[in-house]
Amino acid sequence: MTELIAALDVPNFDEGIVYVAKLLSSEVKWVKLGLELFTNCGPRMMSFLKDSGFKVMLDLKLHDIPETVQRAATSAALLGADMITVHCMGGPAMLKAAKRGTERWSVKVLGVTVLTSHEEADLVQIGFEPTPHKTLVYDQVYRLFRMADVCGLDGVVCSAQEVGNLKMNTDRDLLYVTPGIRLRGADQQDQKRIATPAYAKQEGATHVVVGRPIRDAADPIAVAKTIRQQLETGIE
Repeated sequence: MTELIAALDVPNFDEGIVYVAKLLSSEVKWVKLGLELFTNCGPRMMSFLKDSGFKVMLDLKLHDIPETVQRAATSAALLGADMITVHCMGGPAMLKAAKRGTERWSVKVLGVTVLTSHEEADLVQIGFEPTPHKTLVYDQVYRLFRMADVCGLDGVVCSAQEVGNLKMNTDRDLLYVTPGIRLRGADQQDQKRIATPAYAKQEGATHVVVGRPIRDAADPIAVAKTIRQQLETGIE
């Protein structure tokens, strides 16, 4: 079963609890607490979410020296996070430090590969060498995935377009968390590597992260239920 993670992309605690009430009514079990809301009221919101029975993906994309990341990962575990994210670009020592920081708890550490808002041209602007066959994004995702796997992380964040190939390159049972999820025909906004919920399920995603398509919908509950249905059936 591919799980839906609803992103709490709202600016403050009051709006967060209103949104949470809507999510509860659509039977969403997982939420993502990201930078915007965490910066405003992180520990308070985390406590509220855990008391409300949610599983929480704390998506701060940690990227710092190993010691700082290890201590931050421990702090996230103490807050009650069920998943945390770290940037694979931080390197092996940092990724291993994140795992050490959570080893006393059952927190899953996910390595962020290439953001779903990036495509080949973005990586070239950052400084990566272009490739003749436009495989630069996947090549980079694959390298970071292998690093995360070797370092013992519990899974990766990548686009649904990459999950199938990645799964064939490991013997471990990893988590594959995919943002950039859109219903067919919806505005892709600033996302570049998008996929429908049904496609993500078919490719083997364990979780999909959905923010604006639910939050900004005229009927968020109906959209959340449609996404959950596609994740259950694999049919659009």
